[in-house]
Amino acid sequence: IPTPYEGHLGNGSAPSIASGRLAYTLGLQGPALTIDTACSSSLVALHLACQSLHNHETDLALAGGVAIMSTPTLFLEFSRQRGLARDGRCKAFAATADGTGCSEGVGLVLVERLSDALRNGHPVLAVIRGSAVNQDGASNGLTAPNGPSQQRVIEDALAGARLAPDDIDAVEAHGTGTALGDPIEAQALIATYGQQRPADRPLRLGSIKSNIGHTQAAAGVAGVIKMVQAIRQEVLPRTLHVDEPTPHVDWSAGAVELLTEQMPWPDTGQPRRAAVSSFGISGTNAHLILEQAPTSTDTETAPAPTPLQTGAELEVQARETSEPEVRPEPPVIPWLLSAKTPAALAAQAQRLIHHLDTHPDLDPGEVAWALATTRTTLDHRAVITGDQAALRDGLEALAAGEPHPALTTGRATPTGGKLALLYSGQGSQRPGMGAQLYHHLPTFAHALDH
Repeated sequence: IPTPYEGHLGNGSAPSIASGRLAYTLGLQGPALTIDTACSSSLVALHLACQSLHNHETDLALAGGVAIMSTPTLFLEFSRQRGLARDGRCKAFAATADGTGCSEGVGLVLVERLSDALRNGHPVLAVIRGSAVNQDGASNGLTAPNGPSQQRVIEDALAGARLAPDDIDAVEAHGTGTALGDPIEAQALIATYGQQRPADRPLRLGSIKSNIGHTQAAAGVAGVIKMVQAIRQEVLPRTLHVDEPTPHVDWSAGAVELLTEQMPWPDTGQPRRAAVSSFGISGTNAHLILEQAPTSTDTETAPAPTPLQTGAELEVQARETSEPEVRPEPPVIPWLLSAKTPAALAAQAQRLIHHLDTHPDLDPGEVAWALATTRTTLDHRAVITGDQAALRDGLEALAAGEPHPALTTGRATPTGGKLALLYSGQGSQRPGMGAQLYHHLPTFAHALDH
């Protein structure tokens, strides 16, 4: 073992460390899981991430997979099983399919509850309508696909999405290019998606493995990324290396067509929808349904902070309705920064100064919103409060390591204390008590009015 790697190979190559290292690097404190169901790993991980969001266990999740072949072991084993294509190409659902072609890859997607994404102003690329996972169980072989199990996982995903089979326009198949697996998968798709469809709207079928090979643990997320982009570009990509559809499938038994040519994805009056399949050699199957992002995710509908208005008069106006009116931003705004060390905190301030110099038109209210909602909170913290001039002066003082009236620094307690607000009495302590809050905070005014 080379000296620089002593003491690092064990942890560095442990599968559990892969997810733990991401959480460590990004400061994430929710569940961090390394999933191994072979070829279906990344789609199973995405399914579990969606469940975590649904159960409010997390608010934001990274899910995906990675495959690296640092030794030739996989090629040796699959060649002994006669599972590799002679030319290294995946000929998914083709008559000349003669095995898979293994490749390396990595893919990650960021998932968030749709309501949260819209409220936070995050761009939505697509919506996961539903997903399901199951197992082949006892079949004709440990690594052999099980057609009825594949049908069931598709039906479960459709039920979770509250959709009918003919609501799905296309399927990104597992499609590894093997003479055994592809026909079983195609027959399962015909039995589920291919029945009772309009003749002019067959299910379109393809596989990204014909483009990039079988990326193993990353195969599922690769299919998701492909179909998200296809939905956004309104194009159905073709599947490569198909001389003609495999004769081992009765294609006349249902309305399913192999995408041998690229074609436009027509607007049918409903959101474009696609399904993605990923079947592990372990027998664990996953199926996920994607839907076109709603039009309400346009940037003009995303919430944005109100621009800072300095010197605004604090005046309570008579209200004719009970709905809170739009009020100006308070003249005092907080900028929040945090880092792992005091030196890193000063460097963070210096980077923000440079960013503000590069973008002089940035609104202080928008900067405050971004700092408060899109940054990881670390131990060493600083808050700068005031108007636009005071914010800049306090930021420069923080970068220089100097005190300033607008600057407060400190270190968070290990126990993580909670914040409480106390409103004493009924407002009789002084005239106009609460008027400023009422004038500037719509939520406060709305609660008071009701």
